[in-house]
Amino acid sequence: MDSVNLCSLIETFGTEDKCRAYLEALRWGGEITCPRCASRKISRIIERNQFDCDGCRYQFSVTAGTVFNDSHLALWKWFLATYLLCESRKGMSANQIKRTLGISYKTAWYLCHRIRSAMKEVHPEPLTGIVEMDETYVGGRKLGRGQRFAKASKEIVIGIKQRGGDLRFFHAEDVKAGTLAKYIKENVSDDVHVIMTDEFSAYPKAIKEAGHGPMRHGTVNHSQGVYVNGDITTNGIESAFSLLKRGIIGTWHKVSAKHLEAYLDEMTFRFNNRENPFLFRDTMLKLIEAPVLEYKKLTAA
Repeated sequence: MDSVNLCSLIETFGTEDKCRAYLEALRWGGEITCPRCASRKISRIIERNQFDCDGCRYQFSVTAGTVFNDSHLALWKWFLATYLLCESRKGMSANQIKRTLGISYKTAWYLCHRIRSAMKEVHPEPLTGIVEMDETYVGGRKLGRGQRFAKASKEIVIGIKQRGGDLRFFHAEDVKAGTLAKYIKENVSDDVHVIMTDEFSAYPKAIKEAGHGPMRHGTVNHSQGVYVNGDITTNGIESAFSLLKRGIIGTWHKVSAKHLEAYLDEMTFRFNNRENPFLFRDTMLKLIEAPVLEYKKLTAA
């Protein structure tokens, strides 16, 4: 199954056997391969849902070496949680997953983070064409009634978006020109048509340091109430920030600085795949291929 909705998911993957069969098809494409020696001479041990390699005698299951292997959670619950995180535009909290699946909060929290970790993408191709860039502040502690949040107590998120293309979020230490230049150099093509930003004074120097000439920089002055200057605007990245903040405030309610990058990865992956009809399948493939995220590593100081 490729394109999927909630009803078809429940109908198609309502049992462990159906889930295992789907994982086999995704992982091996119909020709089972030993994960240890790569032999294709495999015997099936039906009563144990395992396979036996005729070459090295290694016995394994379809979940061996994947994030599913060390989990006591039923596969159909993994499938349902994955679908919910894929299709919920502003994400889904561990508390909601806990209530939906009837599991403990600890299990739900760990489950969400393992799925989130698999969603992390590698970006081999730089952004090009028209690129919008901006920074925002999330989280933090309220100072008092009627007062605004202090930027000093918030976390910085840098956003870069190709118009009509991909979005990238980064958890940054600061918004100095050198830091901004690093993100531009690593993510924006040298032959970009134009980089659009607001009037923040660090951007011209950052763009120059990254090797992008001043003629490729367009600005809008938000402090003067200017949000569109001809074709120049940062409305695209601002909309992406708005979606992120609605996720933090309305779905997750709070996000720690330690795990902020993981939530940014989830939001970015979902945004960039918003028109992908095979999103569930592609996410399941990433779960099969992703490194195992251990609970002790996730909770380490």
